[in-house]
This record gives sequence, structure tokens and C-alpha cells, in this order.
Amino acid sequence: MDYNWVAQFVRVVRAGSFTAAAKDAQLPKSSLSRAISNLEKELGIRLLHRTTRKLALTEVGQAYFESVRGAFDTVDDATLRALENDTNPRGVVRVAAAPEFRGLAEVIAQFIRKYPGIQVDVRIAAQYVDLVAEGIDLAIRAGRLDDSTLIARKIGDVEIGLMASASYLRRRGRPRTIEDLAGHDWILFRSRASHATVSLTGPDGERSIDVNAALVADEMGFCRAACEAGVGIARLPLIRECQLERVLPRWIAGETQVWILMPSSKLVPRRVSLLRDYLVEHLPVHIPKGSATALAQRPVTRSNNA
Repeated sequence: MDYNWVAQFVRVVRAGSFTAAAKDAQLPKSSLSRAISNLEKELGIRLLHRTTRKLALTEVGQAYFESVRGAFDTVDDATLRALENDTNPRGVVRVAAAPEFRGLAEVIAQFIRKYPGIQVDVRIAAQYVDLVAEGIDLAIRAGRLDDSTLIARKIGDVEIGLMASASYLRRRGRPRTIEDLAGHDWILFRSRASHATVSLTGPDGERSIDVNAALVADEMGFCRAACEAGVGIARLPLIRECQLERVLPRWIAGETQVWILMPSSKLVPRRVSLLRDYLVEHLPVHIPKGSATALAQRPVTRSNNA
């Protein structure tokens, strides 16, 4: 038997999909599929149920995986200890982040200068990214954390303000009071109706106002682009280098938390832990409360669906 077939089987099961495993191993998916097919033929059993969207272990496949993975854990632990003693860490770290997070480029540039042997592969994605299925090592997101399979470290808080473009404010006038907001066009994020109640906190405590939408969208980046195009007022996380103007700046429309996320794994390569710790240390400078980076794309949900 070719024990590389067994190694690829363990890799695919742990990654949760052929796509994620192929990215991790930097191999074609066809090579992994062929290795597992050869292993199944050698054993005379079916290990995996394959569909177009995901894979699942058969009952005998689960038992086989439980039997063989311990040996590979031992090898992985030995490899990790060896890498921890490497004074020149190297390899690829895959990162996912929202497009509005402009401070990330500066921090990664500093990291690469410090660790020239590590290559950082950044995926800028407005939509939610499945960390496991896409083979992502680290992700920078904000919002509610619903997935217990992810390891999360909080790095900051982001205030949400009322924003509008200069062109819109010239055309419709600048709101001066909370009551003025009701007469304006609004861009609503993930609203189930054409109207919403906006809650604000400011010098007079908490206030609420009913507003009507000119546009409803389910993606924060699109809401920001529409706001920049002059469609109306939007509730948006406050960012640096922003082309928008803040409306009623003494009032805030909420707050969200920024997190660094990674898949739960016993083995964390040194290159990944180095970048994770570097981001935890240096990113907060770029997201101070009240002048932070927009990351709130959607609530963080389950990440292990292929």
C-alpha cells in the first residue's frame, strides 16, 4: 500500500472538502481524488460519500479515519516542534478580509519585511468566506460569532454612524435634527421591509426614528457604494480614508466588534501563528473606536460547510 494515499485521505477529511485540501497541499483536486480512489480499491471499501457540494465519511470510513489519524497527529506534532525551532519561518498564509479594511495592507507589508520567507495570500471578499472549505488560515471579520468551531480573538470595536455623500447632502440638504432624518432617502442593510426604525445614542440619550428606504441591499460593500453614489443616508461602520460625510456626528447608530478568526485545529503552523499574533498586536491601531474600519459584512456563521 502507498501510505501517501492514507495521508491524503486524512488531509481531505480534516479539510472538509477536496477544494480546501488541494489548496492546503498545493495539489490538483484530481490528484487527491485519485489517491483516495486508489486507497478505497486497495482496502476494498468505500470511505467517502461524494456529492458536488460536500463529502461525508461512510460508517466504515469514519472508523478507518479514527484509527489512522493518531499516527499522523504524531508526525504533525513532531513537524511542528521542528518548525518552531526554525529561525527562518517560511510558507504561505491565506487571509480573507473585507474590501473596506484598508489598514490591512500596511500591517502585512510590515510583517513581510520582518518575515521575508512567509508569503501572504490575501483574499479580499465582500461576501462571507467559508474558512474551511476555502482553505483560509485567518479571516478578519466583525459581528456576532455563532460558530463554535472557529477560534476567535477580538481586536477592536467599531462604531456605526450615519453617512451620506457630499452630492446627496447638496441635493437634499443636511439633516440638523433627529426629526429631519425621517424626510430623507435611506439605504437599508438587510432590511425585510422598505422601512425601518433607526436607533441612535447621543447627547440626549437614546432616540429612535422611523425611516423609509430608497434602496435595500444585503451586502455592506454595496450599501457603501450606493451611499457614495448619492442614493441616500446609510448606517455604516466608521472608516478612515472615507469619501463620505458623517450626518449628525454627535450620534452613533450602534457598535460591532472586530475579530481575527481561524479554523479550530490542533496543528497551527508557525507561519500562521506569527501572522495571527502580529495582526492582533498591530491592527488595533487601524481600528480605534470612533474612527474604525468597516468589516461588518454579515454575522459570522458556520464555517465548515463545503
